Amino acid sequence: MRLKEIAEKVGGQVVGDGDLEINSAAPIDEACPGQITFVANPRYASRLKDTKASAVIVSPDLDIKKESGRSFLIAANPYLTFARTMSLLYPRRRGEPGVSPSAYVSPGAVMGKDVVIHPLVFVGKGAVIGDRVELYPGVHIGDGCTIGEDTLIYANASVYSRCRIGKRVIIHSGVVIGSDGFGFAQDGKRHVKIPQEGIVEIEDDVEIGANTTIDRATMGKTLIKRGTKIDNLVQIAHNVVIGEDCLIIAQVGIAGSTKIGNNVILAGQVGVVGHLNIGDNVMVGAQSGVGHDVPPNNAVSGSPAFPHREWLKAVVAFQFLPDMRRRLAALERKIEEMLKEKKE
Repeated sequence: MRLKEIAEKVGGQVVGDGDLEINSAAPIDEACPGQITFVANPRYASRLKDTKASAVIVSPDLDIKKESGRSFLIAANPYLTFARTMSLLYPRRRGEPGVSPSAYVSPGAVMGKDVVIHPLVFVGKGAVIGDRVELYPGVHIGDGCTIGEDTLIYANASVYSRCRIGKRVIIHSGVVIGSDGFGFAQDGKRHVKIPQEGIVEIEDDVEIGANTTIDRATMGKTLIKRGTKIDNLVQIAHNVVIGEDCLIIAQVGIAGSTKIGNNVILAGQVGVVGHLNIGDNVMVGAQSGVGHDVPPNNAVSGSPAFPHREWLKAVVAFQFLPDMRRRLAALERKIEEMLKEKKE
């Protein structure tokens, strides 16, 4: 695409040659002629002089006067503009519409228009597959499932019976949606399984990373709301509700019946106890353990988690604890000696 065509589609102002042909994108240190790159952080501006990219996406605040001879795309949010540019340059390649002869689609399933069903897919009875859905090899869609339009499910993912997947959802390889929640009643020392009869519902525009598991509800539904993005290797337990536009990052574990608000960020390896309420716009730092409700608009870290700024102070102090302990012991000995001398 020409640079001015990109600007028209993603927004922004061209400075330089708008007729430049852009064929791909690359990091600023690796870009070659014909490629576009970006500078989102001003501290990387010094790399502009060395990059071989034909065009660079930058913010209006960046001084580009001394970069004469190079073309720029000026945008208020260079990172977002670069993401949209990438989508233009690398459109997703769909398979040819149709059902592979080696796939099994139940006679009772309903298939939309232009679906792509790859080899060895299983679609159960009563399932409804929306228009332009693509199911990669080895995907299992259980009885009575609903898969919304333009959803993409990569190889060897499983959606258990009756679960509902919205539109434009991306489900990566190895994901399991609708496996049984971990529920058992005690009979002395024995564990008696509680039947898990609910479902999982995934709303529109959700992305679920590889090998993530989302358990079905005991009763009712486990719910992931619109626009939430879930990383690889995440465990979401039965009856959890996650709000809109959340970021759930790798190796997070959320125990049963916890309610998470909108625009929440759970950083890597966060663990959340069950039956909690985490409010809107909460940020939980990496490797934190959340054992209590967190009100909206708070940032917490640590295990147990407490306010993030206080946690930073505690982390700084932690490294000095051995020295503080030695000094305290020396001070105690000194006081004991002074008291002994006073008695004498």
